Amino acid sequence: MEGMDVGKILEEKLLSFKPGSLIKGTVVRVDKEVIVDFGYKTEGYVLREEFKSEQDKIKPGTQVDLIVESLDPDPNGLILLSKEKADIMLNWDKIEKHYEEDKPITGTILQRVKGGFKVDIGILAFLPGSQTDIKPVTNPSQFINVQSLFKIIKIDKQRKNVVVSRRKFLEEEKEEKRRQFLQTLEKGTIVKGKVKNLVDYGAFIEIDNSVVGLLHLNDMAWGRITHPSQMISVGEEIEVVVLDVNMEKQVVSFGLKQRTKNPWDEVEAKYPVGAIVEGKVVNITDYGAFVKLEDGIEGLLHISEFSWTGRVRHPSDVVAMGDAMKLKVIDIKKDEQKISFSLRQMEQNPWPEIVKKYPVGSVVKGKVYHITDFGAFVEIEKGIDGLLHISNISDAQIKHPSEVLRKGQKIDVLILEIDPEGKKISLGLKHLGESHTYEEDENEGDNQENV
Repeated sequence: MEGMDVGKILEEKLLSFKPGSLIKGTVVRVDKEVIVDFGYKTEGYVLREEFKSEQDKIKPGTQVDLIVESLDPDPNGLILLSKEKADIMLNWDKIEKHYEEDKPITGTILQRVKGGFKVDIGILAFLPGSQTDIKPVTNPSQFINVQSLFKIIKIDKQRKNVVVSRRKFLEEEKEEKRRQFLQTLEKGTIVKGKVKNLVDYGAFIEIDNSVVGLLHLNDMAWGRITHPSQMISVGEEIEVVVLDVNMEKQVVSFGLKQRTKNPWDEVEAKYPVGAIVEGKVVNITDYGAFVKLEDGIEGLLHISEFSWTGRVRHPSDVVAMGDAMKLKVIDIKKDEQKISFSLRQMEQNPWPEIVKKYPVGSVVKGKVYHITDFGAFVEIEKGIDGLLHISNISDAQIKHPSEVLRKGQKIDVLILEIDPEGKKISLGLKHLGESHTYEEDENEGDNQENV
């Protein structure tokens, strides 16, 4: 009776085997294939490649989960079984969960295939070559047997196919490390970095091999520079100060000049108003010259402060780039980082004496040195001239001063008005009547200048 029951049980068990069934088997031996006893009337076999990275662990007595592929035995009387399909069935729920939650999954790169690699993540997944690493892959063989984390980027539920990306995981990991590192940065901290790139407005500095920030041109030096290459070069390692960290935009800004003391902090004590200072001309414009006292301290010598006479038409008539000069400090605006100089105040103001020397109503001898449409400028002594307006040249109606005057003539003129503040003298000629004298200059009498 008991024998009949056992036979019945065995018969029912054999009937339960069918293609697609999930069964358990025990490894009998490992040959070209893995031979397995799975309780059927004949043994089964599994292709060795389906054991993937576990091949070294497979030995007689090892239990494995398998899927029955077919109950038709091969010429050797063995039944074809599949470990890979069993893995898919057992691991699919886990893989779907990782995909839905966008979580990385552990896997091992097994072998190269067309377009990429096979990866064991519990099942065999496809890793495209372009998704293997952040950098382009030049030596694919170096990735064989590499264990890593992967992001699942595509699932085909029907075919149970999975595509993974190691690159996406590495990029997200790098971004997370970058974010965490940014959180540790504090304003005022000095960090070491490497110059990655130079642009007209500054330089990009990389720190911690993950964070790239801008070192603006204005934060490179306290003094005047026109391009970052004047101070740093690509590839150079430098120490910079963290000026700002914007976690929302994930950007950081650096400073280089902030590593040294701001020279403007002590400018009022070092270069007080009224002090005589020495500097070098570093820039010339139409309205004046910029003079450098030290690194970071530059000031303006305005064209109006070149001479008491006001005859300077352009700063380049008096100074050149690189000229060393002694100047007087006449104004400081520390908050605006501005300092103003005077060259004329290095000498005594001649105008109080001019007012005494040439009182209104006196007649003086002068020399015509410049003629314009509206009159003529007459030099009454070196560096001092006055304007003889066309209306004050003659009682007769004239269209241009050159009808009466020539450049280089020496003439008597009447002092009509003196404005010492504006450095102006108004002259008259017609007021002298016929008593005034003309003298042609031997060198310049034939010259005529009309402007």
